[in-house]
Amino acid sequence: MKALRNFFDQVHPHFSAGGKLEKLYPLYEALDTFLFTPGEITKGASHVRDSIDLKRIMVTVGVALGPCIFMAMYNTGLQANHILQGQGITSLDTWRGMVLAWLGLAFDSQNFLSNLAHGALYFVPVFLVTNIVGGLCEATFSIVRKHEINEGFLVTGILYPLTLPPTIPLWQVAVGIAFGVIIGKEVFGGTGKNFLNPALTARAFLFFAYPADISGDAVWTAVDGYSGATALAVAAVDGAQGLEAGFSLWEAFLGIIPGSMGETSTLACLMGAGLLIATGIGSWRIMLSMLIGGLSVSSLLYSIGSSTNPMFGVSPLWHLVIGSFAFGMVFMATDPVSAAMTKKGKWVYGFLIGAMSIVVRSLNPAFPEGVMLSILFGNLFAPLIDYYVVQANIKRRQARTAVE
Repeated sequence: MKALRNFFDQVHPHFSAGGKLEKLYPLYEALDTFLFTPGEITKGASHVRDSIDLKRIMVTVGVALGPCIFMAMYNTGLQANHILQGQGITSLDTWRGMVLAWLGLAFDSQNFLSNLAHGALYFVPVFLVTNIVGGLCEATFSIVRKHEINEGFLVTGILYPLTLPPTIPLWQVAVGIAFGVIIGKEVFGGTGKNFLNPALTARAFLFFAYPADISGDAVWTAVDGYSGATALAVAAVDGAQGLEAGFSLWEAFLGIIPGSMGETSTLACLMGAGLLIATGIGSWRIMLSMLIGGLSVSSLLYSIGSSTNPMFGVSPLWHLVIGSFAFGMVFMATDPVSAAMTKKGKWVYGFLIGAMSIVVRSLNPAFPEGVMLSILFGNLFAPLIDYYVVQANIKRRQARTAVE
């Protein structure tokens, strides 16, 4: 590492002010600070000092997403291998089939490595396209604006692929992330100034622009010509009886069911939540309040019941382990930029998202999953929530001052 440090020090003059590559300084700075701790330190006594910076925060979130990344690859391969094996197919004349054959693997759902490798052949291309296209957008805006490349995209580049189905065309992946980065963040000034979660903005764009490739029953299992409904889709049609007939609660909790690549496993999300809460990066208030909001509304609907709406018969526990509720609760709603900032505001913000998720999921047949829209809705109201919390605090202080 010392030799690499010396290399960066030697080429630094070329990228600094007056150097031949001055315009490309944001690229140099991004790579330098990604590999090494920034050399700048705070010396003035009037500044708050902390060992953690934006890069360390984003890296920690990336580590917390590790279990979801693992499940994205393993479950995608598991679902595909299970179908192919059931059809008596052990290999296919496609590039993925040839890669598996080169690795000495077949479409065997009982083989751990086969499931992991097969799923990786779907997830990794989506991940690479996301980071290449999104990274280019970030770099372009940084060069034009002459500021450092923000590390915020590091997390966006992981979250976005995890929310997509394995069959999504790669060109749509590129278009979606470009929209999310440019329209969802950069037009407002970049990281820290966006009021919408960029990853969810990108997915929402795909959801409404290309619904055939991101919804329905044919996109969740990476097998051409096969239709497999998600647990939410089954619940919307057949309610609790359909869920229990097609899946077990344990399978839903582990995440070995059809769905978006990285959103199916509640267990993986809880593992990430533990790290985020322990490090103080993820807001436990938002997570807990969203959980309370979801449980409250789902319990109310479950107690009311309905002879015409099967979703009313789905128990609160099922609501927590199907769809993207856990993933949204841990990683999306807690986005420190687009979420509420005040302590009381976080309770209101999280409860609003949790309650709306179940309302949209249960009462609107056009959207069997309401978490994405609910979080974006919460993003829009977060500034207003914080405003009223701050104003309430000001009024209480003024009242105390008047009494004294």
